[in-house]
Formats: sequence, C-alpha cells, structure tokens
Amino acid sequence: MASESKFREGKLCKKYYLYNMSGPTRIKSITEFHRLRDLPLPSHPLISIADYGKMQYRDDENPLGYLFDHYTISVKRGVGKLYYGQHPYDFDEGVMYCMAPQQLLRVNPEQTSNPSRSGWILMIHPDFLWGSSLAGTIRQYDFFDYRINEALFLSEKEEQTINTIVSHIKQEYQANIDTFSHQIIIAHIETLLRYIERFYHRQFITRKITNHQVLGRLELLLAKAFEDDALAIDGPPSVQVVAEALNLSSGYLSGLLKVLTGQSTQQHIHDKVIQKAKEKLSTTPLSVSEIAFQLGFEHSQSFSKLFKAKTNQSPGEFRNSSLLF
Repeated sequence: MASESKFREGKLCKKYYLYNMSGPTRIKSITEFHRLRDLPLPSHPLISIADYGKMQYRDDENPLGYLFDHYTISVKRGVGKLYYGQHPYDFDEGVMYCMAPQQLLRVNPEQTSNPSRSGWILMIHPDFLWGSSLAGTIRQYDFFDYRINEALFLSEKEEQTINTIVSHIKQEYQANIDTFSHQIIIAHIETLLRYIERFYHRQFITRKITNHQVLGRLELLLAKAFEDDALAIDGPPSVQVVAEALNLSSGYLSGLLKVLTGQSTQQHIHDKVIQKAKEKLSTTPLSVSEIAFQLGFEHSQSFSKLFKAKTNQSPGEFRNSSLLF
C-alpha cells in the first residue's frame, strides 16, 4: 500500500506540471526536471548532467512549453524537433545549444520517441554560482541567448573535447563533496564555456556560404531602411529589428559580424548613419538640425555627439572641410 501511495503521489506531481495549461510550465529546480523526465533524483540539487537516452516523454506534454530556472548546456542526437520560441529545429544531427534561465523551450512529443536518441544536458542552477567569478560573468557569454536554429555544430574532435570536460564535472559532483569541489567544478564550467565560445568563433568562419548570405541580406535590409523617406519616419533601425528581420537573435548576429567584419551590428548601423550624414552635409544646404531630423534623431545634440565620436569632427567641421575640395 505504501508503494502504491507513493506511486499515486508521483503521478499527481507529474500531472501538476503537465496540466498547468495557463501558460508554459515553469521548472523551478533541477529536481523538478528529473521528476518530469522520470530520472533518478540528482546527486546534487544545484548541478546535474542527465542522459537524454533515459528521459521519458509523454503524449500530454504541455504544448506551451517549459521555462527553466537554471542554465542548460546540451549536446543532442536523434531527439526530433524542439521549438525555441516559435522556431523549430531538427536535432537528427548532433548539435549543441545553450539556454539561460527563463527562456522558452517547447517539445513535440511525437518526435521524441526515437529509441536511438542520445546526448546529455548539463543543468546549472544560478545558486550554484554564488561566491564564484562566474556569478557575474556567465551572462557575458552571448550564446546563452542564441536561438535553437543558431545551435553549435560540433566536429567529432570538438565533441570529444566537450564530453571530456562534462565527464570531469560529473565525476566531481558525484564524488564526496569537500571544500575543493565547488571551486574545481566552477573551473571546469569556465573551461567548458570558453571552448563553446571558441567553437562558435570557428563556426562563424567555416560556414562561409550561409554567413555571407546573411551579410548580403543585411546590406539589402540596411539600404532599404536608410532610404530618405523611411529614415525620416522610422529613424535608424534598432539591432533587435535588424536581427528579427534576418530571423536571427541579436546576440548571434553581432557575434557573427564581429568575426567576419570586426564590427557589431550596432556599429554597422552607426556607420550607415554617418555615411548618410556625410552625404547630406556635403551635397545639401540643410542645417545640422534638419539633417539630424531627416536621419531620425529627435535631438540634434544626439546626432552631433554620435558624429563626433565616429569621425573626430563635429558635423559643422566636416561640412567646412568638405567644401575645401
């Protein structure tokens, strides 16, 4: 009777997660995730590595998805389609993705029945980072905000490197915890993050065709946005608007551009502003205030400040020097 009671209690607990249809299901702890996927309780409440091959998915998954209160780093193979926000991604190939807390992930249960699915997910609760250097620096890694369709495609050698680091993390938190354990695990996590950053840098370089197509689309998009009528009405486009138009996250786009061109998306937009401003200063009698307005600036001082920062000249100084030639 006792075992039956525990069984029913466990089923009710799972139903609470799965039938909370008022919105995405929030997974507040790593232990909750283990229960949701019928995994043994984690060895450590704030950090865990779970095997995708052992996870259980159900027909009554919350279609609105899941919000995790912890960081996740995953390498997956053969687990079907996942949805990050509104974007589907097929994980038949082995790829890595990373998510920060409170990002939405949806699972299509019809696609998760592949018996050959494999891989792992490293979960790190923010509380585990307290008192460490990572507590203040982990969000500086832009890839935690990339979309699923901006996943990292690992070579066999790269995947072996990642798997080795993850195995060290698992061995450490499963061993007898002592005064050195936390520092050692943090060091391994920092190493893992640096390798991920390195491999993304490599991916930006090696996926030439796709990446140069992005650059081409970016130039067309900015050219249209900087037409006189559009610019006066809407002003220069924001980084977020440009990224969404290219179906990329703002972090991924800026990371890609920095590697390929040495400039961020914001710097590209500012360069277009300055180029347009120089054109108007050189070829029209418009005042600096009128030009600022046509470029979408509410205040001419903001325009002048940007122009001086980018050219080391005020708009008036540039106009006077251009008249000498």
